[in-house]
Amino acid sequence: MLADRVILVTGAGQGIGRAAALAYAEQGATVILHGRKTEKLEQVYDEIEALGRASAIILPFDYEQATEAGITELVEAIASQLGRLDGILHNAAWTYGPMPLAFHTSAHWQTIIQVNLLIPAMLTRACFPLLNASPDASVIMTGDTHGQTPAAYWGAFAVAKAGVEVLVKIQAEEWEIYPNLRINTLIPGAVDTPQRTKTHPGSNNRILPKPTDLMETYLFLMGPNSAGITGKTFDCQKEQSA
Repeated sequence: MLADRVILVTGAGQGIGRAAALAYAEQGATVILHGRKTEKLEQVYDEIEALGRASAIILPFDYEQATEAGITELVEAIASQLGRLDGILHNAAWTYGPMPLAFHTSAHWQTIIQVNLLIPAMLTRACFPLLNASPDASVIMTGDTHGQTPAAYWGAFAVAKAGVEVLVKIQAEEWEIYPNLRINTLIPGAVDTPQRTKTHPGSNNRILPKPTDLMETYLFLMGPNSAGITGKTFDCQKEQSA
């Protein structure tokens, strides 16, 4: 499905990002593994190499410390090393966990908005020339149920994820003149991941779907079968059930 394509996966070191990187590699893509912790990315790299049918490169990147100059350097590295880019899965996310708005400091707001909204927007913008050079490019932004249905204690994270859906709709309209480009929001829902363990420590997360259970939808939106679908929000687990 993804033969000869180059796909950037952010937050690729664990959870959904790791599962998606492996799924894309299994379908023939060259995967760019992007994340903060090099040792985790190296483990995923080794897993992809073990498949024997795909390749990967590691480009560590810390969203909290990211600057526009750093993003430019990252995109230049992709262009020089691979010469193309056919898709981005914006999977990297960060939250301090549930807390009242009264406890949100300016540092909390800045970090959560930067990691979950600002840097994905800036990275997509910087990658535009490479994406537009592809005959069929897909960008997937990760949403969250709290962005659609705000609830107490989810504060800045819910605001950032609501912003993601607005961003996607605006970008999709602006890309209408580029039929080779599409961008959509994908909400994974409650999944048994390290992030979920952090935000819901008292829950029995082991009964939840695993990241690998959701990959059919991740493959659909990244692959050629979703050509022409843009500006939409998909609830991953509802799609899987359907």
